[in-house]
This record gives sequence, C-alpha cells and structure tokens, in this order.
Amino acid sequence: MKIFGRVRNRPSASWRRATDRAFTLIGDGRYEDAGALLTRAADLEPWLSESWFNLALLHKFRHDWEQARTAGLRAVALLDRDAGAPDWWNVGIAATALQDWPLARRAWQAYGLKVPAEQGGEPPAGGPVEMELGSAAVRLSPEGEAEVVWGRRLDPARIEVLSIPLPSSGRRWGEVVLHDGVPRGERLTAAGPSYPVFDEIELWAPSAVPTWVVLLEAASEADRDALERLAADAGFAAEDWSSSVRLLCRTCSESRMPSAEGDEDHLDPHDHSVPGHPGPLGHRTEGDHWAVERECGIAAPPGLVRGLLDGWVADSPDTRAWRDLEEVC
Repeated sequence: MKIFGRVRNRPSASWRRATDRAFTLIGDGRYEDAGALLTRAADLEPWLSESWFNLALLHKFRHDWEQARTAGLRAVALLDRDAGAPDWWNVGIAATALQDWPLARRAWQAYGLKVPAEQGGEPPAGGPVEMELGSAAVRLSPEGEAEVVWGRRLDPARIEVLSIPLPSSGRRWGEVVLHDGVPRGERLTAAGPSYPVFDEIELWAPSAVPTWVVLLEAASEADRDALERLAADAGFAAEDWSSSVRLLCRTCSESRMPSAEGDEDHLDPHDHSVPGHPGPLGHRTEGDHWAVERECGIAAPPGLVRGLLDGWVADSPDTRAWRDLEEVC
C-alpha cells in the first residue's frame, strides 16, 4: 500500500509497542490509559484498519457505543476483503446497542450473514433486525458472580432470557441482553446438539416482570411440572431452582459442559459460577432422590403470582402446598 508516496506493508515498531502496551492495560482494566495509547497508535498508522479496530474494541469494552460505531466504520472503510471480517461484527454490536438498525443490517450482511427481508423483498427501513437463530446460553455478569442462563437469539448480538435468573444476577426473565460475538464455552445436550455460551455485555431491554422465590411442597415431579405448565399457560414462567441450578467453577463454565436436557423447549439446567472448583455440586434431586420441599423461582406480575400458586394447590391439595413467597428481583 502506498500512502503519501511511502510504501506501508506492516505497522511500525512504535505502533506495535503502543498497541501491545495498550492491551496489557486493557487486561488490567485501565481503559483510559489504554485509550491514550491506542489513539497514539491510530495517529501513527491511520491507514491501518487494525488501528481503528482496536479503538472500536476498546470503546466496546467501555460501552461507549457512539465512539465504537465511529471507530468501527473507519476500520471497515480500510478493509482489504469483502466479507467475514470481525471489524463488521463489532460495528454490528455497536449499531445494535444504539438501535441503528440500517447500519446493523448492513454490518451483518457485510460479515456474510443472511438477514431476512420484509414481505415484498425490501428490508425494513427502521425496525429491529429479526432473525431465527435458535437457542443459546448467555453468561450474565461475566466479570462478577457469573450465571449462565438459556435464551432465544433475536439477532447476532441480542438474546432474550428464558430461564429465571437467580436474584444475585440482577436480571429478570424476559429481559433482552446485548452479548459479545465470540462464545466462551458450550453446553452439550443429551439429544446431541450443542449450544454456544455468549458473554453478556449489558442490559439492552429491561423486563417489567418481577422475580419471586417461593418454597413449594410438591409430592412428585408431576406436581412440580404442573406449576411450570400453569405459569407458561399464563404467559409467564416458573422454574424449580432445586433441580435446574448447578454450581460450576469458572473454568468448567467456560468449557464444553453437558446439559441434562436435550430439547428446544426445556434447556435447563443453568449454571451458577463460583470461585475454585466445587466438585459435582448442585441441587439435582430427581427420581428416587426426590425431595418434597422445593425452592422455586417464579416470573409473574404481583397481581397474578398468588392466584397462580393457589390455583396450583387447588388442583391437588393433598400433594401440593406453598409458603414464604418473596419478591427478590
């Protein structure tokens, strides 16, 4: 490449030193210092798409989406290939965060994904990108007390949470979270399919539906299942945390872990990460080891939750009871 009469085949040593030091600082969480170095690197080599890609990446880490979009667009303008560049994926994430749907659509298409059009063949001008990408898992609070839950992928950067997260996550059933593009781990199902685990970046759309915890007395799995069906039929959710949650160390959580279920409709368990390695812990009490007392999470409006539980008991009062209902998130 010839720029201002000079041939540039690779970045200068000064560019490499500034960039290497910047990513060391990013690893330490020193984003401001890293930003100064990456800005200097971009000043040194403004014709390199990598200069702007690195700045876009930093702005993504900082959730500064306007700057991430600007740097990302400069990066893709300097690309020397037509499709598949990660630069376009970062532009897609920034555009999705900003709800810049025309740019998000352009980014996913430039990356090489098929983006559906409206009936009639024309893409929607301003509406969200809607894609059928199936189920996936998302790691909530990846830098803190992480929890892997199941959800439905709305597009390459958004997942709707379909598990009921534990209250420590600060997340609710039905929320949409923005997630990163590179999976960190997989969940393998008994039926064969595997599902990627993506890291949450931030909350994209909150849910108005609160999370409740309640202690159930359910004589059998069928009694427990009846409550989950009752909640689903009402348009909400119940999840038996006593059997759906398992504890994993961070290393296991980020690896290829088996999941006990194998169909699209019920992808429990979800995982709660803890420091160190807890061993084969969890709350799984199926079959001959069934425990009558269960801790259950419920996602439902305040005006519905008690009636839902009372209706569940009324259907079989000899085998069902509940107590200690509490709103937790």
